[in-house]
Amino acid sequence: MISSIPYGRQDISQQDIDSVVDVLHSDYLTQGPALPAFEKAIANYCNAEHAIALSSATAALHLACLALDLGPGDLLWTSPITFVASANCAIYCGASVDFVDINPHTYNMDVEKLSEKLVAAEKVGKLPKIVMPVHLAGQSCEMTAIHTLSKKYGFRIIEDASHAIGGKYKGDPVGNCRYSDITIFSFHPVKIITTGEGGLITTNDSKLSKRLQRLRSHGITSDQDEMQSRPSDEIWNYQQITLGYNYRMTDIHAALGLSQLTRLNQFVKERQRIAQLYDNELKNLPVVTPWQNPDTYSSYHLYPIRINVKATHKSQREVYDRFQEAGINVNLHYIPVYRQPYYESMGFQIGYCEEAEKYFKSAISIPVFSSLTNDQQSKVIEVLKSIFN
Repeated sequence: MISSIPYGRQDISQQDIDSVVDVLHSDYLTQGPALPAFEKAIANYCNAEHAIALSSATAALHLACLALDLGPGDLLWTSPITFVASANCAIYCGASVDFVDINPHTYNMDVEKLSEKLVAAEKVGKLPKIVMPVHLAGQSCEMTAIHTLSKKYGFRIIEDASHAIGGKYKGDPVGNCRYSDITIFSFHPVKIITTGEGGLITTNDSKLSKRLQRLRSHGITSDQDEMQSRPSDEIWNYQQITLGYNYRMTDIHAALGLSQLTRLNQFVKERQRIAQLYDNELKNLPVVTPWQNPDTYSSYHLYPIRINVKATHKSQREVYDRFQEAGINVNLHYIPVYRQPYYESMGFQIGYCEEAEKYFKSAISIPVFSSLTNDQQSKVIEVLKSIFN
């Protein structure tokens, strides 16, 4: 019996290990040459002007909100089906959060519901300052439509693409920021590529890029054009000109990311192959497999299936437990953020987003990662078939 199959995991090669060891033998462990090399490589890959690497995607989300001047009295809207960091970043800035329900097919932010919510918000003077669409499971949101709405209602856009590096929208790489101010990537070990822990921001705005670089390093600059004048007999080789944070990525992490990036397309191609096999093998079971918008090319960070409870006597909980008993560590992505006790204390209640609630009660993420073996995938399929037979 094959046991302990995770829903996702990193794929580390000897090249990755050697890259990290090279840094450990070098003069730079924190801020050295690997960091700018990694940033440049990601920017080039995404066709973006700037890339700023950070200690985590949560740090990236926080700084993205700060760079767009989100603060007390402001609103950020995001999807309820995401990790809590997508909403927490607004709270860090003293702003408020609200949620736009998901599309029942893509599970991403529903553009029609966003439009309806914007119309209602404009009438009462409570439009969002930032809208943060989340590219769930690696599939891009409908960014052209969201961008069009941003021009009409005046909000800024942060793409939470934590799942989506290597994905495409209308033939272009996710992260090019054609339809947004900022895009966020995550390099957590279960993501498409990893830096151990880390995140990154892409943007085409040079002013935002400079501000983000300062914010990630205590608000400090060494740029003489940005520094205030001081007596000539005093040594001022840096100045803190704003409040910032220690959100820097190290050269160790960047070296791993730079090495992983060379296999990104290979990783995504393999995830696509695995997803297609699932699509074929599960089509006759009472489950809904992920629908793909033809405008998108998913990186398949996740493969969420939905249990068709009406067509089977098996509940979501029963299916989940059977997988766990078989040593297959499936997961749930995600519990609606507003259902978390912290957000319920703000007044959010069960049923706030109808489609998100339906998704929550039927979805299970089954294993998908580039090193998933044929035997492991066959085991997942075999267990799922046995549950319904």
